[in-house]
Amino acid sequence: MKYIFVTGGVVSSLGKGIAAASIGLLLKQRGLRVAIQKFDPYLNVDPGTMSPFQHGEVFVTDDGGETDLDLGHYERFLDQRLTRDSSVTAGKVYQAVIERERSGGYLGKTVQVVPHVTDEIKTRIKAAGNNGDVDVIITEVGGTTGDIEGLPFLEACRQMRHEEGADNVIFVHLVLVPYIKAAKEIKTKPTQHSVKGLLEIGIQPDILLCRTEVPLGPEIRGKIALFCNVRERAVIEARDVASIYHVPLHLHRDGLDDIVIKLLHIEAKEPDMGEWERMIQRMTAIERSVKIAVVGKYVQIQDAYKSIIESFTHAGVENDVHVDVSWIDAEDVEKLGAEEALRGVSAVLVPGGFGERGIAGKLEAIRYARENDLPFLGICLGLQCAVIEFARNVCGIKDALSSEFSPNCPSPVIDLMEGQTHSGHKGGTMRLGAYPCKIKPGTLAAEIYGTDEVSERHRHRWEVNNEYRETLERNGLTISGTSPDGSLVEIVEIGDHPYFIASQFHPELKSRPNRPHPLFFGLVRAAKAQRGALSSPARQVSA
Repeated sequence: MKYIFVTGGVVSSLGKGIAAASIGLLLKQRGLRVAIQKFDPYLNVDPGTMSPFQHGEVFVTDDGGETDLDLGHYERFLDQRLTRDSSVTAGKVYQAVIERERSGGYLGKTVQVVPHVTDEIKTRIKAAGNNGDVDVIITEVGGTTGDIEGLPFLEACRQMRHEEGADNVIFVHLVLVPYIKAAKEIKTKPTQHSVKGLLEIGIQPDILLCRTEVPLGPEIRGKIALFCNVRERAVIEARDVASIYHVPLHLHRDGLDDIVIKLLHIEAKEPDMGEWERMIQRMTAIERSVKIAVVGKYVQIQDAYKSIIESFTHAGVENDVHVDVSWIDAEDVEKLGAEEALRGVSAVLVPGGFGERGIAGKLEAIRYARENDLPFLGICLGLQCAVIEFARNVCGIKDALSSEFSPNCPSPVIDLMEGQTHSGHKGGTMRLGAYPCKIKPGTLAAEIYGTDEVSERHRHRWEVNNEYRETLERNGLTISGTSPDGSLVEIVEIGDHPYFIASQFHPELKSRPNRPHPLFFGLVRAAKAQRGALSSPARQVSA
């Protein structure tokens, strides 16, 4: 087994996840079998209970794992479905160690960070290759060099190199090489200090990915190589690019995958990047754009909607348009009114979320889209708001609401799903992961998907209340997708509208660069038609 550890230094948010995903893509295109995982040093067991303002999006895997958003990048770049085991937090590690100690698993020994915590970390690193069909395991270690909470993870990685051998373990370190505009100079000192911090732990990086705004000339590369004790050709330029999807091609052109396979003594073919290059060429050639409003609760932190952003990119390329996302705070819709807040947009998306804040604005935006034939896509809470709005303004149920916002509301058209009413724990207790959805023939959903059953990922507690389904359908709301037994509403739509559809699941989690999700593809196509730019029928895209 070969192991690649991706670490970061100087500052956070440099793009370790994109770097790890790009390495995985390049190796996969060389014919290697790749497993990839993310280690996060925080003590939360998973990010499921963390605020989007602090952590951003929670990415959900098929098996119901609530994980870091970097797993979304991994899945999109590698086109692989990951599991909850691909995300390891300090909380999971310490929880496992403490539970083993409580059950007598350490036979009376004093339990310590070294070796017991580090052994647990190493066990989880190796577990990614336990099924035997993996050539390389890529592990991204969250945080930056010097973080106290990250030390046990880095120590475990150091031990891995000692135990598995230098021919089988390499370290790729992502650093910032800042350009000081006032002095017109590139500074290497932050990189030197970051590598020094790793050396103090006992880790010598093999490859440096240098995040930079400007080109790094031979002199700068040579200086970094000399002071950081790496080969000059292993100093890789990771320059800012127009899109994250350009990154693998830039790293390949700078020789990253070549040096990786040489350091790991792997025989592999040249990567076949043809399809990826064609996607980039098509993306670069786009000249037209559509503006789509995202009316949400966390729009100040766009990482909270990371998969939605990427889904728009995928669907835009397939429709030959650039999607200009207009971020609209739902509370601003309450203040300004929907007509003013949504002025100039060609479609509306209402995403998921929790809590009552901003709900009035979301309801008003949905009402405006429904009444003015503006293409609309609702996701999770977006579906629930669409049902509440329809119940109030079409069915005449004026006090329709969700029991999430008012537990004793008289008309809970959205209510807690069975099994959630007495849930004590918050983490990992929702309806999580992939579930099948049966599509009703002759509906917009059937046309978009081109099939009668799909599998989609969920993350929610509240559902459409079945007691109101007959009333909703009698007044024109089509329930076009349900659980196979018909007990849970998965998709609703309005038939005499250009594009009005909402899903209880999260379609953005399964969109891919060369295979956009059908619901997003349909929304962008409808937005394109809304502004009179649709010149020919678009081909059908299936999930």
